[in-house]
Amino acid sequence: MILAGDIGGTSTRLAYFQVKDDKLVPVLTEKFSSRDHTGLEEIVREFLSKHSVKVEHAAFGIAGPVRRQRVEATNLPWVIDAAVLKSELVTAEVSLLNDLEANTYGIFELGPNDFAVLNVGNPVDPGNIAVISAGTGLGEAGATWDGSRFVVYATEGGHTDFAPRDELEIDLFLYVRRRLGGRVSYERILSGPGILTIYQFLRDTGRGIEEPWLRDELQGGGDPSAIVARNGLSAKSKLASHALDLFVELYGAEAGNLALKMMATRGIFIGGGIAPKILPRLQSGLFMQAFSEKGRFGNLLRSIPVRVLLNDQAALFGAARFAALQAGLVRDAHVI
Repeated sequence: MILAGDIGGTSTRLAYFQVKDDKLVPVLTEKFSSRDHTGLEEIVREFLSKHSVKVEHAAFGIAGPVRRQRVEATNLPWVIDAAVLKSELVTAEVSLLNDLEANTYGIFELGPNDFAVLNVGNPVDPGNIAVISAGTGLGEAGATWDGSRFVVYATEGGHTDFAPRDELEIDLFLYVRRRLGGRVSYERILSGPGILTIYQFLRDTGRGIEEPWLRDELQGGGDPSAIVARNGLSAKSKLASHALDLFVELYGAEAGNLALKMMATRGIFIGGGIAPKILPRLQSGLFMQAFSEKGRFGNLLRSIPVRVLLNDQAALFGAARFAALQAGLVRDAHVI
Protein backbone atom coordinates (compact mmCIF):
# COMPACT_ATOMS: atom_id res chain seq x y z
CA MET A 1 0.00 0.00 0.00
CA ILE A 2 1.15 3.55 -0.78
CA LEU A 3 0.52 6.43 1.61
CA ALA A 4 0.49 9.84 -0.11
CA GLY A 5 0.12 13.31 1.32
CA ASP A 6 -0.55 16.81 -0.02
CA ILE A 7 0.45 19.31 2.66
CA GLY A 8 -0.61 22.93 2.19
CA GLY A 9 -0.85 25.99 4.39
CA THR A 10 -4.61 25.54 4.75
CA SER A 11 -5.33 21.83 4.33
CA THR A 12 -3.52 18.50 4.47
CA ARG A 13 -4.81 15.52 2.52
CA LEU A 14 -3.70 11.94 3.13
CA ALA A 15 -4.68 8.93 1.08
CA TYR A 16 -3.96 5.25 0.56
CA PHE A 17 -3.31 4.16 -3.02
CA GLN A 18 -2.92 0.87 -4.83
CA VAL A 19 -1.39 0.32 -8.27
CA LYS A 20 -3.52 -1.52 -10.82
CA ASP A 21 -2.57 -1.84 -14.50
CA ASP A 22 0.09 0.88 -14.21
CA LYS A 23 -2.46 3.34 -12.77
CA LEU A 24 -2.89 4.63 -9.25
CA VAL A 25 -6.21 3.85 -7.59
CA PRO A 26 -7.19 5.76 -4.42
CA VAL A 27 -8.48 3.50 -1.68
CA LEU A 28 -9.22 6.01 1.08
CA THR A 29 -8.76 9.78 1.39
CA GLU A 30 -9.07 12.14 4.35
CA LYS A 31 -8.67 15.91 4.68
CA PHE A 32 -7.32 17.72 7.75
CA SER A 33 -7.00 21.37 8.75
CA SER A 34 -3.25 22.01 8.76
CA ARG A 35 -3.33 24.78 11.35
CA ASP A 36 -5.26 22.65 13.82
CA HIS A 37 -2.23 20.37 14.19
CA THR A 38 1.30 20.82 15.49
CA GLY A 39 2.94 18.97 12.62
CA LEU A 40 2.60 16.36 9.89
CA GLU A 41 3.64 13.57 12.25
CA GLU A 42 0.58 14.25 14.39
CA ILE A 43 -1.73 14.06 11.35
CA VAL A 44 -0.11 10.86 10.08
CA ARG A 45 -0.43 9.31 13.52
CA GLU A 46 -4.13 10.22 13.66
CA PHE A 47 -4.74 8.90 10.14
CA LEU A 48 -3.01 5.59 10.84
CA SER A 49 -4.87 5.09 14.11
CA LYS A 50 -8.19 5.33 12.25
CA HIS A 51 -7.21 3.50 9.06
CA SER A 52 -4.50 1.04 9.94
CA VAL A 53 -2.96 -0.86 7.03
CA LYS A 54 0.57 -1.91 6.17
CA VAL A 55 2.24 0.99 4.37
CA GLU A 56 5.13 -0.07 2.15
CA HIS A 57 5.89 3.23 0.39
CA ALA A 58 5.06 6.84 1.28
CA ALA A 59 5.59 10.27 -0.23
CA PHE A 60 4.45 13.74 0.83
CA GLY A 61 4.24 16.91 -1.23
CA ILE A 62 4.93 19.98 0.93
CA ALA A 63 4.90 23.71 0.23
CA GLY A 64 8.55 24.64 0.74
CA PRO A 65 12.06 23.79 -0.46
CA VAL A 66 13.08 20.18 0.20
CA ARG A 67 16.72 19.85 1.24
CA ARG A 68 18.22 16.53 2.29
CA GLN A 69 14.70 15.17 2.79
CA ARG A 70 13.84 17.90 5.28
CA VAL A 71 11.45 20.84 4.83
CA GLU A 72 10.79 24.01 6.74
CA ALA A 73 7.25 24.64 5.53
CA THR A 74 6.79 28.06 3.93
CA ASN A 75 3.29 28.86 5.21
CA LEU A 76 3.18 26.68 8.32
CA PRO A 77 5.27 26.64 11.53
CA TRP A 78 6.32 23.06 10.76
CA VAL A 79 9.60 21.28 10.19
CA ILE A 80 9.08 18.00 8.38
CA ASP A 81 11.76 15.32 8.32
CA ALA A 82 11.53 12.11 6.29
CA ALA A 83 13.50 10.19 8.94
CA VAL A 84 10.99 11.13 11.64
CA LEU A 85 8.06 10.13 9.42
CA LYS A 86 9.79 6.85 8.63
CA SER A 87 9.93 6.09 12.36
CA GLU A 88 6.16 6.70 12.56
CA LEU A 89 5.46 4.40 9.61
CA VAL A 90 8.01 1.77 10.74
CA THR A 91 8.21 -0.34 7.57
CA ALA A 92 7.66 2.27 4.84
CA GLU A 93 10.17 4.03 2.62
CA VAL A 94 9.42 7.74 2.93
CA SER A 95 10.10 10.55 0.44
CA LEU A 96 9.46 14.29 0.64
CA LEU A 97 8.97 16.48 -2.40
CA ASN A 98 7.86 20.03 -3.08
CA ASP A 99 4.08 20.40 -3.43
CA LEU A 100 4.34 21.82 -6.97
CA GLU A 101 6.67 18.98 -7.90
CA ALA A 102 3.94 16.63 -6.67
CA ASN A 103 1.36 18.63 -8.62
CA THR A 104 3.40 18.15 -11.78
CA TYR A 105 3.74 14.40 -11.27
CA GLY A 106 -0.02 14.30 -10.73
CA ILE A 107 -0.76 15.71 -14.18
CA PHE A 108 0.35 12.42 -15.70
CA GLU A 109 -2.39 10.60 -13.76
CA LEU A 110 -5.24 12.85 -14.94
CA GLY A 111 -7.62 12.66 -17.90
CA PRO A 112 -9.16 15.24 -20.29
CA ASN A 113 -12.09 15.95 -17.96
CA ASP A 114 -9.67 17.11 -15.26
CA PHE A 115 -8.71 20.21 -17.27
CA ALA A 116 -10.35 23.38 -18.57
CA VAL A 117 -8.69 24.80 -21.69
CA LEU A 118 -7.78 28.51 -21.76
CA ASN A 119 -5.73 28.25 -24.93
CA VAL A 120 -5.61 25.29 -27.32
CA GLY A 121 -2.32 26.48 -28.80
CA ASN A 122 -0.07 24.41 -31.01
CA PRO A 123 1.88 22.12 -28.67
CA VAL A 124 5.41 21.15 -29.60
CA ASP A 125 6.09 17.47 -29.02
CA PRO A 126 8.51 16.81 -27.44
CA GLY A 127 8.60 19.95 -25.33
CA ASN A 128 8.75 21.13 -21.73
CA ILE A 129 5.78 21.77 -19.47
CA ALA A 130 5.35 24.15 -16.52
CA VAL A 131 2.91 24.44 -13.63
CA ILE A 132 1.95 27.57 -11.71
CA SER A 133 -0.40 27.41 -8.73
CA ALA A 134 -1.81 30.23 -6.63
CA GLY A 135 -3.37 29.21 -3.33
CA THR A 136 -2.20 29.99 0.18
CA GLY A 137 1.07 30.87 -1.57
CA LEU A 138 2.40 30.75 -5.13
CA GLY A 139 4.16 27.66 -6.44
CA GLU A 140 5.95 27.00 -9.71
CA ALA A 141 7.48 23.82 -11.16
CA GLY A 142 8.21 22.13 -14.45
CA ALA A 143 9.08 19.01 -16.36
CA THR A 144 11.74 18.72 -19.04
CA TRP A 145 11.67 16.17 -21.84
CA ASP A 146 15.01 14.32 -21.85
CA GLY A 147 14.39 12.34 -25.02
CA SER A 148 12.57 9.43 -23.45
CA ARG A 149 10.62 10.74 -20.46
CA PHE A 150 9.60 13.84 -18.53
CA VAL A 151 11.97 14.79 -15.70
CA VAL A 152 10.02 16.71 -13.05
CA TYR A 153 11.66 19.37 -10.90
CA ALA A 154 10.64 21.93 -8.30
CA THR A 155 11.43 25.63 -8.19
CA GLU A 156 10.81 28.45 -5.73
CA GLY A 157 9.87 30.81 -8.55
CA GLY A 158 6.88 32.15 -6.64
CA HIS A 159 9.29 34.00 -4.38
CA THR A 160 11.04 35.92 -7.17
CA ASP A 161 10.78 39.72 -7.32
CA PHE A 162 7.44 41.15 -8.43
CA ALA A 163 7.92 43.06 -11.71
CA PRO A 164 5.23 45.69 -12.37
CA ARG A 165 4.32 46.32 -16.03
CA ASP A 166 2.67 49.76 -15.91
CA GLU A 167 2.01 52.73 -13.63
CA LEU A 168 -0.90 51.04 -11.83
CA GLU A 169 1.26 48.03 -10.98
CA ILE A 170 4.17 50.30 -9.98
CA ASP A 171 1.81 51.93 -7.47
CA LEU A 172 0.73 48.46 -6.29
CA PHE A 173 4.38 47.51 -5.82
CA LEU A 174 5.06 50.66 -3.77
CA TYR A 175 1.89 50.11 -1.70
CA VAL A 176 2.84 46.51 -0.81
CA ARG A 177 6.48 47.47 -0.25
CA ARG A 178 5.45 50.08 2.33
CA ARG A 179 3.22 47.54 4.09
CA LEU A 180 5.94 44.90 4.20
CA GLY A 181 8.76 47.27 4.92
CA GLY A 182 10.89 45.83 2.14
CA ARG A 183 10.99 43.35 -0.74
CA VAL A 184 7.87 42.34 -2.68
CA SER A 185 7.68 38.85 -4.21
CA TYR A 186 5.09 37.53 -6.64
CA GLU A 187 3.61 35.40 -3.84
CA ARG A 188 2.61 38.56 -1.98
CA ILE A 189 0.37 39.45 -4.94
CA LEU A 190 -0.58 36.11 -6.52
CA SER A 191 -2.08 34.16 -3.64
CA GLY A 192 -5.23 34.05 -1.55
CA PRO A 193 -3.95 36.84 0.72
CA GLY A 194 -2.83 38.68 -2.42
CA ILE A 195 -6.42 39.06 -3.66
CA LEU A 196 -7.28 40.98 -0.50
CA THR A 197 -4.08 43.04 -0.79
CA ILE A 198 -5.00 44.10 -4.34
CA TYR A 199 -8.51 45.01 -3.19
CA GLN A 200 -7.15 47.11 -0.31
CA PHE A 201 -4.69 48.82 -2.64
CA LEU A 202 -7.43 49.88 -5.05
CA ARG A 203 -9.62 51.06 -2.16
CA ASP A 204 -6.89 52.89 -0.24
CA THR A 205 -5.51 54.70 -3.31
CA GLY A 206 -8.91 56.03 -4.38
CA ARG A 207 -9.34 53.75 -7.39
CA GLY A 208 -12.73 52.57 -6.23
CA ILE A 209 -15.31 53.02 -3.50
CA GLU A 210 -15.92 50.26 -0.98
CA GLU A 211 -19.63 49.51 -0.71
CA PRO A 212 -20.88 49.64 2.92
CA TRP A 213 -22.45 46.19 2.66
CA LEU A 214 -19.16 44.72 1.44
CA ARG A 215 -17.23 46.44 4.23
CA ASP A 216 -19.62 44.85 6.73
CA GLU A 217 -19.21 41.45 5.09
CA LEU A 218 -15.41 41.73 5.17
CA GLN A 219 -15.56 42.55 8.88
CA GLY A 220 -17.96 39.67 9.59
CA GLY A 221 -15.34 37.03 10.29
CA GLY A 222 -15.22 35.05 7.03
CA ASP A 223 -12.22 34.65 4.72
CA PRO A 224 -11.84 38.19 3.32
CA SER A 225 -10.01 37.09 0.18
CA ALA A 226 -12.77 34.60 -0.66
CA ILE A 227 -15.37 37.32 -0.04
CA VAL A 228 -13.60 39.68 -2.44
CA ALA A 229 -13.24 36.96 -5.08
CA ARG A 230 -16.86 35.86 -4.80
CA ASN A 231 -18.28 39.37 -5.08
CA GLY A 232 -15.84 40.20 -7.85
CA LEU A 233 -16.81 37.10 -9.82
CA SER A 234 -20.52 37.91 -9.52
CA ALA A 235 -19.81 41.61 -10.33
CA LYS A 236 -21.95 42.52 -7.33
CA SER A 237 -19.14 44.86 -6.23
CA LYS A 238 -17.44 47.07 -8.83
CA LEU A 239 -14.37 47.46 -6.61
CA ALA A 240 -14.09 43.71 -5.96
CA SER A 241 -14.54 43.05 -9.68
CA HIS A 242 -11.69 45.46 -10.48
CA ALA A 243 -9.49 43.71 -7.90
CA LEU A 244 -10.24 40.30 -9.38
CA ASP A 245 -9.51 41.54 -12.90
CA LEU A 246 -6.12 42.88 -11.81
CA PHE A 247 -5.34 39.61 -10.02
CA VAL A 248 -6.18 37.63 -13.18
CA GLU A 249 -4.03 39.90 -15.36
CA LEU A 250 -1.05 39.58 -13.01
CA TYR A 251 -1.57 35.81 -12.87
CA GLY A 252 -1.50 35.64 -16.64
CA ALA A 253 1.59 37.85 -16.87
CA GLU A 254 3.59 35.70 -14.44
CA ALA A 255 2.40 32.49 -16.12
CA GLY A 256 3.77 33.94 -19.36
CA ASN A 257 7.06 34.74 -17.63
CA LEU A 258 7.27 31.13 -16.45
CA ALA A 259 6.51 29.83 -19.94
CA LEU A 260 9.40 31.85 -21.36
CA LYS A 261 11.85 30.86 -18.63
CA MET A 262 11.10 27.17 -19.08
CA MET A 263 10.34 27.24 -22.82
CA ALA A 264 7.20 25.36 -21.91
CA THR A 265 6.12 24.74 -25.50
CA ARG A 266 4.26 21.54 -24.50
CA GLY A 267 1.98 23.47 -22.19
CA ILE A 268 1.36 25.55 -19.08
CA PHE A 269 -0.91 24.17 -16.36
CA ILE A 270 -2.69 26.43 -13.84
CA GLY A 271 -3.08 24.61 -10.54
CA GLY A 272 -3.92 25.60 -6.99
CA GLY A 273 -7.19 26.16 -5.20
CA ILE A 274 -8.01 29.59 -6.61
CA ALA A 275 -8.13 28.95 -10.36
CA PRO A 276 -11.16 26.57 -10.47
CA LYS A 277 -13.13 28.99 -8.27
CA ILE A 278 -12.57 31.94 -10.59
CA LEU A 279 -12.59 29.97 -13.85
CA PRO A 280 -15.12 32.21 -15.65
CA ARG A 281 -12.87 35.22 -15.09
CA LEU A 282 -9.80 33.29 -16.25
CA GLN A 283 -11.76 32.44 -19.41
CA SER A 284 -12.70 36.08 -20.02
CA GLY A 285 -9.58 36.76 -22.09
CA LEU A 286 -7.74 38.88 -19.52
CA PHE A 287 -5.46 36.03 -18.46
CA MET A 288 -4.42 35.07 -21.98
CA GLN A 289 -3.96 38.68 -23.06
CA ALA A 290 -1.51 39.31 -20.21
CA PHE A 291 0.07 35.88 -20.78
CA SER A 292 0.94 36.63 -24.40
CA GLU A 293 1.86 40.32 -24.16
CA LYS A 294 5.60 39.65 -24.35
CA GLY A 295 6.65 41.87 -27.27
CA ARG A 296 8.55 39.93 -29.93
CA PHE A 297 7.65 36.65 -28.22
CA GLY A 298 3.89 37.17 -28.39
CA ASN A 299 3.41 34.62 -31.19
CA LEU A 300 5.41 32.03 -29.26
CA LEU A 301 3.24 32.53 -26.16
CA ARG A 302 0.02 32.33 -28.17
CA SER A 303 1.13 28.93 -29.51
CA ILE A 304 1.48 27.42 -26.01
CA PRO A 305 -1.46 25.36 -24.68
CA VAL A 306 -2.79 26.67 -21.36
CA ARG A 307 -5.00 24.51 -19.16
CA VAL A 308 -6.52 24.85 -15.69
CA LEU A 309 -6.32 21.86 -13.34
CA LEU A 310 -9.84 21.15 -12.09
CA ASN A 311 -8.99 18.08 -10.01
CA ASP A 312 -8.05 19.28 -6.52
CA GLN A 313 -6.34 15.95 -5.81
CA ALA A 314 -3.65 16.35 -8.50
CA ALA A 315 -0.86 16.87 -5.94
CA LEU A 316 -2.08 13.89 -3.91
CA PHE A 317 -1.98 11.69 -7.01
CA GLY A 318 1.43 13.15 -7.80
CA ALA A 319 2.90 12.26 -4.43
CA ALA A 320 1.55 8.74 -4.85
CA ARG A 321 3.01 8.55 -8.36
CA PHE A 322 6.42 9.66 -7.08
CA ALA A 323 6.36 6.91 -4.43
CA ALA A 324 5.28 4.36 -7.04
CA LEU A 325 8.06 5.43 -9.41
CA GLN A 326 10.64 5.16 -6.63
CA ALA A 327 9.41 1.63 -5.94
CA GLY A 328 9.31 0.64 -9.62
CA LEU A 329 5.55 0.05 -9.50
CA VAL A 330 4.68 2.30 -12.49
CA ARG A 331 6.46 3.33 -15.67
CA ASP A 332 7.90 6.76 -16.44
CA ALA A 333 5.63 9.16 -18.29
CA HIS A 334 6.12 9.40 -22.04
CA VAL A 335 3.07 11.43 -23.06
CA ILE A 336 0.75 14.01 -21.56
